[in-house]
Amino acid sequence: MLQAKAVPLQYDEFLESALGKIGGLLRGNYGVSKRTIGLLLLQGDHQIERQVREQEGSGYTAIQGILAEARANYSQPLSYIIALRQQQEVRRILAGAVTSREKPGKGLAENLSRLMMNPITGVPILLLVLYFGLYQFVGVFGAQTLVDFIEGTVFGEWINPWVTDFVVSVIPLPVIQDLFVGEYGIITLGFTYAFALILPIVGTFFIVFSIIEDSGYLPRLAMLIDRVFKVIGLSGRAVIPMVLGFGCDTMATIVTRTQETRRERVITTLLLALAIPCSAQLGVILAILSGNGLALLIWAGVIALVLLLVGYLAAKVIPGERASFYMEVPPLRLPKISNVLLKTYARLQWYFTEVLPFFILASFLLWAGDLTGLLDFISRGLEPLVKFIGLPPEAAFVFLYGFFRRDFGAAGLYNLHSSGVILGIPLVVAAVTLTLFIPCVAQFMVMLKERGIKTALAIALFIFPFAFLVGFILNLVLTTLGVSL
Repeated sequence: MLQAKAVPLQYDEFLESALGKIGGLLRGNYGVSKRTIGLLLLQGDHQIERQVREQEGSGYTAIQGILAEARANYSQPLSYIIALRQQQEVRRILAGAVTSREKPGKGLAENLSRLMMNPITGVPILLLVLYFGLYQFVGVFGAQTLVDFIEGTVFGEWINPWVTDFVVSVIPLPVIQDLFVGEYGIITLGFTYAFALILPIVGTFFIVFSIIEDSGYLPRLAMLIDRVFKVIGLSGRAVIPMVLGFGCDTMATIVTRTQETRRERVITTLLLALAIPCSAQLGVILAILSGNGLALLIWAGVIALVLLLVGYLAAKVIPGERASFYMEVPPLRLPKISNVLLKTYARLQWYFTEVLPFFILASFLLWAGDLTGLLDFISRGLEPLVKFIGLPPEAAFVFLYGFFRRDFGAAGLYNLHSSGVILGIPLVVAAVTLTLFIPCVAQFMVMLKERGIKTALAIALFIFPFAFLVGFILNLVLTTLGVSL
């Protein structure tokens, strides 16, 4: 029996010409056809580019010229052009091989999907998700109800008093006692912040995010805000790292790899470092501002305005090509409880593995800094900046904490608010400035790895003075207008 010979999928004359020229120049052994290598090169596959550069040597220069010439013939990225042609061929094959019965009308899921992507109905749906998902579940239930119980009862009445008595009875030296149960103790500060303040907040956020992810709402959100993101030089695809940033900006910075152009990756990294609060920071701020609707509205409005303004200016300044946007939209479905629990468990496992050591290290460094006097020295150095934006000197420690981790700083702000040190206008100014403050150590290290030392330093050096400038302007405006908070 004769077997039909497979005919390769044909593209337009420009692509076919480029594929032929590239195939004629390839001399290396790649384990796949030269046509496949050519297609991957045209689509910008970085791994294949490195492999071809290594095997072809000086011949790679001619291949680069062909790639540049081919890309110049199209206004869209070649990966998009090739994907469209492949999808067209798939539909042609399916049309001749599959028979489907048309359902009368559209189902509930399809109608709801369209409503989510329509700007008129999609924005109210997004506001409902933010209100019930972030504000009520994370901000009220997680950051208030759970935190109050775990911090006030579990740690405040049960764990910390018992551990303190035990450490004092076992360790005779007060200096070593302070390392574990003092003001900056590993248990009374590090573990308490990590388990009592931050864990309930990130736990509830991870549940909400897993539900959003498993339901298929995330790509629909990308389609909804694509037009807005284009104003700040991004496409709807950037919604994925942006939303992940509300969980952890460090993890989100890594996810910027999925974006198409370097320009997009740099802008997203800048906005993540500047204006996207992580889940713990967001939850704490929602908790301390939730009792005052105007204060919460001012904080959200300023952060949104900064994100749009800086993103717009960055899109004008940073060179590079604009990315096109196309995304597969999966079916809308009810989230599976097992999926939500598994994803939440995996992310909480990551939290304990990656974040808890930072809290322990930060507690140790703060203890050592307090012991040597370095902590007071740095704090006094920050006091002029803190007073510049209308905050009491005690707030200097909040920003010092925030340098170690954003959520650590947010927890410090929570304590100052609970003790009545920062209230009213200073509280809103502190919340805004801390949100915009320089990225924590972990995020900065990832920025170095992903964007390079020049870009990472440029972002950090821009954010530090900019955050305090915004805080100063906000304090000046609110006090001048006599706003009562």
